Amino acid sequence: MSNIPGHLKYTESHEWVDADDEGNARIGITDHAQQELGDLVFVELPAEGDEISQGDPCAVVESVKAASDIYSPVSGRVIAINEELDGDPAIINSDPYNDGWLFEVELFDTEELDGLKDAEAYEETLEE
Repeated sequence: MSNIPGHLKYTESHEWVDADDEGNARIGITDHAQQELGDLVFVELPAEGDEISQGDPCAVVESVKAASDIYSPVSGRVIAINEELDGDPAIINSDPYNDGWLFEVELFDTEELDGLKDAEAYEETLEE
């Protein structure tokens, strides 16, 4: 069973979003996604300052099994990347919701968050 924190928002493509009150959001992949991919060996993140649009591929995670595009759950400007992943992408496998975050954005439109799934709806997606 996957770990699905209740305070996050989710996409059907298994990304999570943790938005704060200042209009910024931290983004990563879900526990389910990292389990499906297996041991991660490489991560390609967007650059700080990049502008990304909701639904567009913006990063890549690669495991011993496959490479997978990461689609941005929201639109925004990248304000931080998790540089720890460069040397140890397996952090995502051990802690996808905390130390294994991918990048942070300054949101262009906070209303995009309303279209994302809550934990219960995401769990239902996994059961289908």
